[in-house]
Amino acid sequence: MRRPPLQTLIALVLTAVWGASLGIAHLRGDIPFIDGAEATLTNLRNMLGGSRQPPDIVTIVAIDDETARVAGHYPLPRATLAKVVDAIAALGPKAIALDMLLVDPGTEADDAALEQSLRRTNAVLAAAGIFPESRQRVADSSREPLARVPSALQFLEPLRRFAEAASYGIVNVQTDKTGTPRFVPLLFRSGERIEPSFSLRVASAATGEHTTVISDLIKIGDRSVHTDTGYLMPLSFYGPRGTIRTISASAALNGQLPDEAIRDHIVVIGATVTGAGDVFPTPFDPILPGVEVISTSISHLIARDGLIRDHGVRLLDVYFAIGMPLLLVGLLAWRRNTIGLILTILVVLAWMAINISAFKHGIWLSAALPAAATVPPVLLFGAAQLWLGRRQARHFAEQSDLLQRIQAPGLAEHLARDPGFLAQPVRQEAAVVFIDINGFTGLSEAIGPTAVRELLNGFYDLVSEEVTASGGAITSFMGDGAMILFGLPQPKRADPANAARCCIRLADRMRHWLAMLPEATASRIGFKIGAHFGTIVASRLGGGDRQQITATGDTVNVASRLMEVAARNGAEIAISNDLLQSAGRDSEPYLQGKLDGPIDASLRGRAGSLSVWLWRSQG
Repeated sequence: MRRPPLQTLIALVLTAVWGASLGIAHLRGDIPFIDGAEATLTNLRNMLGGSRQPPDIVTIVAIDDETARVAGHYPLPRATLAKVVDAIAALGPKAIALDMLLVDPGTEADDAALEQSLRRTNAVLAAAGIFPESRQRVADSSREPLARVPSALQFLEPLRRFAEAASYGIVNVQTDKTGTPRFVPLLFRSGERIEPSFSLRVASAATGEHTTVISDLIKIGDRSVHTDTGYLMPLSFYGPRGTIRTISASAALNGQLPDEAIRDHIVVIGATVTGAGDVFPTPFDPILPGVEVISTSISHLIARDGLIRDHGVRLLDVYFAIGMPLLLVGLLAWRRNTIGLILTILVVLAWMAINISAFKHGIWLSAALPAAATVPPVLLFGAAQLWLGRRQARHFAEQSDLLQRIQAPGLAEHLARDPGFLAQPVRQEAAVVFIDINGFTGLSEAIGPTAVRELLNGFYDLVSEEVTASGGAITSFMGDGAMILFGLPQPKRADPANAARCCIRLADRMRHWLAMLPEATASRIGFKIGAHFGTIVASRLGGGDRQQITATGDTVNVASRLMEVAARNGAEIAISNDLLQSAGRDSEPYLQGKLDGPIDASLRGRAGSLSVWLWRSQG
């Protein structure tokens, strides 16, 4: 199995460290820069889930505009509020919760009337915590759970006479940066004092069961309430205002309260009158009354239908924050193509489906944390891969250019498309051309290595240009000569004619090139060309690290020996009759009127003779 490159291992380690660091911070509480994104994504998931029917547990009796009109005053006189409480109590509710702060004294008669009404029923009053910030935060990193509950500077409690007549709890909720209530703290502290929330006190009063505080868990009787860090209960809104059954308090004053809405229900009294200011933006409603927010939290505590976001869920978030970026970075490293892109998209879609499905079933998995853990490393790794890919592409382009210089362009391109080209020998028809410089050995001894190198480079450039223009392939440069094939990578009908044309072009260029050399050099050298057509065996010769495309067989030997025939007869080119016959009329534009022969020429190392045509320069 191929080992991953070092940069991929480094990227995976750094990705895991990044995800783990975010995950550890997430376990301790919200991360400020992720909090806003999580709020937006939570709203989106709420909207995708849509409104739902709340459990038939809570009824809101709203002090609304109609109530203020009937009473002729707002805030309601406490004697009037006492009448509302008495009317509700007469119908047998499980508990009456007053979501209003009774911290200032009224008239003695009114306060006494309300006190007596509270004593006659199972009532819970609201208190409030004053915090140094508008949003209470859990900032203590202690392992002691109670040390991490929201800490208030002080509590605003009901007047003593009311507090002695009924129990009370802290009514504050915790909002995000948009002002949307996300949590209801179930416990509050001020100094060493711990107080339950208004919602928790109401749930306990309605069920008649005691509340027990356990590490990261609160129990009401034998029912467990899973909480987030600092005993925060997440809120999951049922819908817009009015989703929880709401009745005007004017019905209580007029004796028109419906029995079925009050009896054996928890009744929450709160203000919804225009201008009261106790409203919050939520995913379903920009101005949801605060009393409905509190009623939602009470329903969650009784029905246990709210969101679960406890230590176990946060651990799952950590696993996603580490696993998601590792998986996506690994996919980018493994497949940088369409398959890799499709797999990456599938992984993201699968995670989104899991997250939305969990949210729909009441489990609040973080959406922002895995995204924050995934996006930076994936983008950085992707950018690094693109940069490295471009560097690699430039390197391959340079190598390809070098290969083009060393190997014939046609063969180099064919090898790039078909790496198995000529891995097995191929027997086929081809034209073979040899060119060689006469007298080069003696000249090289006289002019030195530097001049020899410059001379050969000029010769190689000349041959390469003409062979490429004629459609041939140089299989090798052999010191002061070259071997040229016409028939690779695939044989063509025009190969013999192209070979004949190449011979003439080479001869013309060689004469011109020699004429440009210094007289002392040009007078000592010449050239000869031999060309033949027949059967060759084309193959790749050499070991696994270095191979060369070449051709062998009698046709190659004959073409090489034809150079000797040309030199022996004072000609520049010796072309076999076999090549001319195969070229047919296609060769006439190049050779007509310029050939001598045919002659019967004997070849060194070969029995018999061969019909050969000679070509000499004219004039």
